[in-house]
Amino acid sequence: MSLSSVHGTLSSLKTCQTDIGTGMDTITDVALDLVETQGNSHVLSMEAMILECAKLDREINNFVDVMKQATSEISTQNLESMVNLSTKAKELFRDRMSRLSDADLQNHPKVVAFKDNIQNSSSQGNQNAEENSDEMDDEITVTQTQVNLTCPLTKMVNPVKNKKCSHNYDQEAILSLITNKQKQKKTCCCPVVGCANSDVRQMDLVPDQVLRRMIQSQKRQGTKT
Repeated sequence: MSLSSVHGTLSSLKTCQTDIGTGMDTITDVALDLVETQGNSHVLSMEAMILECAKLDREINNFVDVMKQATSEISTQNLESMVNLSTKAKELFRDRMSRLSDADLQNHPKVVAFKDNIQNSSSQGNQNAEENSDEMDDEITVTQTQVNLTCPLTKMVNPVKNKKCSHNYDQEAILSLITNKQKQKKTCCCPVVGCANSDVRQMDLVPDQVLRRMIQSQKRQGTKT
């Protein structure tokens, strides 16, 4: 084994993390489907699934960090140094994982997004149920159009929600704005007019799959008409 093979393995693990993230988004989508059709009866089991994915994602993150730390201290690629690398990495990984708590998984961005989306979907469902009992379908349509499906920057394609101010943006557009501001050594203000949030950060953004589904539904309705 050589350092180059170690780096290759770490690169593969990072690719796996992308697949894990996609899987977590799929779990959220399935959970939203279940909430819409069957209520909240399956939410806990879906939450358990997404927490398992978050745990695996966290383990990969920590393993990659540990390996980077260990390999940075290796100056040669002889057999003895590689054996020492393996031993040191295992010790560092065990020590780091022993200090982690499953409660920390609740702060994983995808877990936070899952809970926000489920809560928003449930709230939307309750609101629609109340409206259905008092108003006709055309009144409901008017109410639904009040939801802001647009991005203050560009066309809304992949919506994310800011945990600080609760405003929505297209993911690519807001990340581009944040990057440009960082290059200028400035903070990124929320682009929504009148918002007081003067420091939009990538860590504050979570996928808004409820809004994405609403946008997709609106597109399907537009296609039918």
